[in-house]
Amino acid sequence: MTRQKYIAYRIESLYGVEDAPFRRAMGNLLGPPLVAGNRLTELCNGDQIFPAMLAAIAGARETITFETYIYWSGEIGRRFAEALAERAHAGVRVHVILDWFGARIESTYIDQMERAGVQIVKYHPLRWFNLSRLNYRTHRKLLVIDGRIGFTGGVGIADEWTGDAQDPDHWRDMHYQLEGPAVAQLQAAFMDNWIKTSDQVLHGDAYFKPAEPAGDACCQVFKSSPNEGSSSVRLMYLFSLAAARRHVRIANSYFVPDEHAQQELVRARERGVAVDIILPGGTIDYEAVRRASRANWGPLLEAGVRIWEYQPTMYHCKVMIVDDCWVSVGSTNLDNRSFRLNDEANLNIHDREFAARQVEIFERDRERSREVSLEEWRRRPLREKALEHFLNLFRSQL
Repeated sequence: MTRQKYIAYRIESLYGVEDAPFRRAMGNLLGPPLVAGNRLTELCNGDQIFPAMLAAIAGARETITFETYIYWSGEIGRRFAEALAERAHAGVRVHVILDWFGARIESTYIDQMERAGVQIVKYHPLRWFNLSRLNYRTHRKLLVIDGRIGFTGGVGIADEWTGDAQDPDHWRDMHYQLEGPAVAQLQAAFMDNWIKTSDQVLHGDAYFKPAEPAGDACCQVFKSSPNEGSSSVRLMYLFSLAAARRHVRIANSYFVPDEHAQQELVRARERGVAVDIILPGGTIDYEAVRRASRANWGPLLEAGVRIWEYQPTMYHCKVMIVDDCWVSVGSTNLDNRSFRLNDEANLNIHDREFAARQVEIFERDRERSREVSLEEWRRRPLREKALEHFLNLFRSQL
């Protein structure tokens, strides 16, 4: 097993996210360069997300590649199984990576897909010889159709994500449709785990189409994996925060930042950068994560970071917007699991028009959230403080 070395990065704030040196550094530090000519479509909640994904699958003519952490039995799981099986039966090459731990799917769905010709592999299944890697999961959410259209974001395949976040049983989340040259980078992120899990190397025009412009956005897809000793996703967050000049907006479902991410947020405030963070409120699937998160809010609130808790339902978004022009979306949370344990993939976008739309969405979410003040945080009951600090001791495994 490759153990990832934990480095306490200290990043000097030399320029802003709007500057060309920032984009060059991001491309060279994280791997793939930012490429121009892309079009992004944001999809809010299941009512927009699932129809778009299922329509793209139905329109596939050559290939479908699909990787997900969550795939649970239920109505939406059945619909995806049927859609993928139908395309495979029609001759489309369909390849699926399911995380062994996260995919709680009925065997009938698996049988239906495999009988139709869908190739399904499980990521890191439990074996006696890989117990040390049991905590290493693929958290990536990737769907690529014919090498032309890609999807990524925070959504899993489960009924919790259906609807329009109208009540606590239907979660609030974002997914993104990508067209243009950066789709090849999304495909490469899928191929990374396909090659690790399968003995098959997928390539050719059916998977990697010749790059054709579809819009005006500059984009980059990068991956992070503990098996490769890669902390790219952590470096991306820290580097972006160090380059912030005016405003950082973060939407995150599991926010348990390490001390270095906390320090970078505080340094941003010291430079006069406004920082707003939206997190889940009382409706959350992992209450222990919320408790561990709250234990660390003191230095952030003291520095002037504004923290908001979303009220209507579980808040599962994973979005960072910096200075109204740099946006990062994908599967990553600001926590140790994303930074050091999970395989993650994020889509970075440098585009003012796209960023402006994400700011509007963020502000609508903020209107449905309740701000937690420093005074309120300090006045919480002693038993809550004790529980939060206890759970924070185990934050590396949450």
